Amino acid sequence: MSEIPIKDVTPVNIHEKYDGIAAKHKEGKLYVRSISGFFQRMRTASLWALMFGYFATPWINLGGHQAVWFDLPTRQFHIWGITFWPQDFILLSWLMIIAAFGLFTITTLAGRVWCGYTCPQTAWTLIFMWVEEKVEGSRNQRIKLDNAPLTAGKFTKKAVKHSLWLAISLATGIAFVGYFYPIRDLVPDLLSFGIESSWAIFWLGFFTLATYGNAGWLREQVCTHMCPYARFQAVMFDQDTLIVSYDEKRGERGSGRGTRKKGLDPVKENIGDCIDCNLCVQVCPVGIDIRDGLQYQCISCALCVDACDEIMDKMDYEPGLIRYTNEHALEGNKVQVLRPKLIGYALALATMMLVFGYTVLNRVPLELDVMRDRGALYTNTSDGRVQNSYRVKIMNMSQQAHDFTITLSGLDKSELAGKTHLRLENGEVGALPMSIKVSSWELKRSRTDVTFTVTRDDGLEVHKESRFIGPAGR
Repeated sequence: MSEIPIKDVTPVNIHEKYDGIAAKHKEGKLYVRSISGFFQRMRTASLWALMFGYFATPWINLGGHQAVWFDLPTRQFHIWGITFWPQDFILLSWLMIIAAFGLFTITTLAGRVWCGYTCPQTAWTLIFMWVEEKVEGSRNQRIKLDNAPLTAGKFTKKAVKHSLWLAISLATGIAFVGYFYPIRDLVPDLLSFGIESSWAIFWLGFFTLATYGNAGWLREQVCTHMCPYARFQAVMFDQDTLIVSYDEKRGERGSGRGTRKKGLDPVKENIGDCIDCNLCVQVCPVGIDIRDGLQYQCISCALCVDACDEIMDKMDYEPGLIRYTNEHALEGNKVQVLRPKLIGYALALATMMLVFGYTVLNRVPLELDVMRDRGALYTNTSDGRVQNSYRVKIMNMSQQAHDFTITLSGLDKSELAGKTHLRLENGEVGALPMSIKVSSWELKRSRTDVTFTVTRDDGLEVHKESRFIGPAGR
């Protein structure tokens, strides 16, 4: 069975691979050429939309506070109208599992489209590269500028570029910290140097430097050497996985690729459609040559598809020499979109999403905890009754203030002593000392199950069982 060619294209010398096409500078810096086309427009739109969501979300207010706010001091996590508490950690675990299976499903179906269209590293790198092009010029101009001796003009351009990079990085850090520190307070505190939290200052500096380093300097190195996804993606690939691939049969036809005049029919001349322009290499954000076959560095951004289609159009050739395809399609075999592995991932993903959604929608935003005093089994009151002491804790997990009433059931003719009515603000926890008193002759056994019930002013109820201990019943 024929397969998509996979070759070891690692050069012995870092300069060897790029001799003659100048994809990299002599120090190994990658110079990416800008390109326009359908996939580039789609990629740009998706990445800018994600960036807008990241920066805008902390400024959206809902229910009197940020729509998304991880309030660590009070251990409350406000996410679009729902408040989560540490007790809801299991939901976070489920969410991580759902994300993992979502990644497995998408990768099995369409390869690394996550990396090319939605990855934060890709998004920030795109912005940094856009700034670099606006300040220093096109790809050839940037190569020429870096090779030129240091002048006032070169220094100015470099200073402007890095200043803009740092400004974007700082904005990124502010937005990130704003998810944990109220951003409407964070910005004024920054401007007045009034931030008192050392952790806020630390994370602000950390994310500023991390963004500047990853998107400005490391770039493709993060994708090829630091990201684990690049390494384990092959486990999820099969012969029907959609990937960006070069049609070797068409591109290497006859005597192979090579330059030629426009209008020359490659079929009649028995030559490949590839004119060896190397534009697909120059636009690649990770600096690979897709014509060498499937490589783990490829992030499926399809910029090489746009570049190749542009050349094919100029040469009056059929587009699609480089395209989204799969092994079976390249060999002319039947493509099986629905296959057991994909169906299994999709069913598992759908099931977990339904269970997660049901759990969140039916989650009761009220928690009751009853702790019996373990210092004494029971005590006798002055009027001859038996008494057990408890500590009742009520947690208002909603985003509104409510009135609560505490009642008892399970023990006839007993008295619930203590404060049984209270009002709690949103996110407030109320702890009340309470006791149950009952005449000893009312006890049928030494241990009696009792139920504490908390009723919210809108009718919502939660129950908690406990034990009443007394002398053996008669």
